[in-house]
Amino acid sequence: MAETPSDDKKRPKSLAREVAVWVLMAMLIVGLGGFGVTSFSGGVATVGRVGDIEISADDYAIALQNRVAALSEQLGVQIPTREALAFGVEGQVLENLVQRAALDNEAGRIGLSVGDATVAAELRGMDAFMGVSGTFDREAYRFALERSRQTEVEFEARLRGDIARQLLQGVVAGGFTAPATLTDTLYAWAAEKRGFTMLRLTEADLTRPVPIPTDAELQAYHHTNIAAFTRPEAKRITYAALLPDAIAADQPVDDTVLKQLYEDRITEFVVPERRLVERLVYPDQAAADAARAELDAGKPFDTLVMERGLTLDAIDLGDVSRDDLGDVGEAVFSLPEGGVAGPLATDLGPALFRVAAVLAAEETSFDDAKAGLALELQLEAARGLIDGQVDLVDDLLASGATLEDLVAEAGMTLGTVDHVVGQRGDTAIEGYAAFLDAADAVAEGDFSEAILLEDGGLVALRLDEIVPATPIPFDEARDAVTQAWQAEALSQALATRAAEIKAQIEGEGGPAIGSFGIVDVTPAITRDGTVEGAPGNLMTEVFGMAEGEVRVVEAKGFIAVVRLDRILPAATEGDDAEALQAALVSQAQQAIAADAFAAFAAALTNEAGISLDQATINAVNASLP
Repeated sequence: MAETPSDDKKRPKSLAREVAVWVLMAMLIVGLGGFGVTSFSGGVATVGRVGDIEISADDYAIALQNRVAALSEQLGVQIPTREALAFGVEGQVLENLVQRAALDNEAGRIGLSVGDATVAAELRGMDAFMGVSGTFDREAYRFALERSRQTEVEFEARLRGDIARQLLQGVVAGGFTAPATLTDTLYAWAAEKRGFTMLRLTEADLTRPVPIPTDAELQAYHHTNIAAFTRPEAKRITYAALLPDAIAADQPVDDTVLKQLYEDRITEFVVPERRLVERLVYPDQAAADAARAELDAGKPFDTLVMERGLTLDAIDLGDVSRDDLGDVGEAVFSLPEGGVAGPLATDLGPALFRVAAVLAAEETSFDDAKAGLALELQLEAARGLIDGQVDLVDDLLASGATLEDLVAEAGMTLGTVDHVVGQRGDTAIEGYAAFLDAADAVAEGDFSEAILLEDGGLVALRLDEIVPATPIPFDEARDAVTQAWQAEALSQALATRAAEIKAQIEGEGGPAIGSFGIVDVTPAITRDGTVEGAPGNLMTEVFGMAEGEVRVVEAKGFIAVVRLDRILPAATEGDDAEALQAALVSQAQQAIAADAFAAFAAALTNEAGISLDQATINAVNASLP
């Protein structure tokens, strides 16, 4: 599901994370031509204004690309901007930028800012600009800004504004406490448990088998449920394709070139021994020595990390070589996996180093790498060959050639597919997003045109006809009809048997639930618990039952008789109880603070006044891939 506007609005933001995102995402503007330079009317374009603060088209483009990337990651597939807009990302991005501008406007109005020393300290602490030694790297800083086409003055002004904005946010959102009545009620609800016994029913629990359907019953089922046995409307499309994979094997490869490629990329094939390393820095030697003593006395390294107010991600140096670590490399590389060295001197102060994993040296010989390198070269040659055919195919189509002509004239392969709009079929050509987009859009009478595919392939297509939704004849659908009939008959029979068992258990002096078969006993479980193989609605049903109640729980492919054995109130003592109570208090305080901040930001926006230029917003949207 896409995030809602309020989700991001209420989420507190890390300054380092926010600035890093702006540095990285600003690099996208280079590839997009620089919206703020020439894209709109030859000057710096704005999409809106809050008070005295303008929202630039560049800022909107960066934020939109960032949100599209996040949405793509969430959905597990790269989606184009035009599809992301259908999820409402434009409104989400604008709401966040308007809130940001409102805070900047208020900070300017009241004269809130920070000094150079604060900006410098924040800058030196950013991981994005640190070298492998763990210190600020001036060259990395310069290179990152150069890539994103920002000057130091521009970036540091943005950083100064970010710090001031967070100070203002901290003043508004800080200091809230959650009412004890609220948190106690939440805890009592969240921590209470249930104990229950469950009898899962299968076909083996039936007193009589599910009958074998007659032809008349199957035909009647097919007729009654004809929608389930109907092919959807489809576009019958003829296409001519030239794909790298199809012609790669025909491309010649020179062994001399392969050997040179192997040598040029030798670091990929000969990898020295490496380590996954974590570095925990202390402010002084005394603190580091005390931590080492605690570690030697048995305190877990992870606990030391938490006591420093850090996370494992924050201290992770990643995959490093002995040389990457400089002076401490020898000591760290002498450790076994899980070992801790130090305190060792670093530019940031004394630090403990833990080896999270040992990565052995790896070497792939030329003979072993040869086949893969050859395929890379062949595919590259195939893509080059196809690229050289694009103009020819365009010219042929423009001169009236048919797709069938392209087979002889351009060496393309002809195929036909019945494509259902909005669906990815199981044919190879429907695995290409560019083909799917074109197939979805093609209409009767459209002229064929050359379409470049994601892997460098080429395709042209033609709509031959619309194939209407068509019921699948009974004889053709017999197996599917039989399977569906049997599944429905089994479900009905199990539901009937479950009702019978429930009635017997509830009867006066009725038998125990265990007398009907093997049962699963769950002594105690919370609302968010799960039972293996059970549907998600099981816990909802269980927590809605009275003690001693018997209920039939049904879901697709599942049916069970459940008896609630006991209701267990929330525990009031113990580490787990204290941890959950503390977490609920923290969440409640954060929610209250977020609501207060949202109200404050909305008031600032209303007071300052807001204007948006929809024409410029639409232009940016249309320009993004």
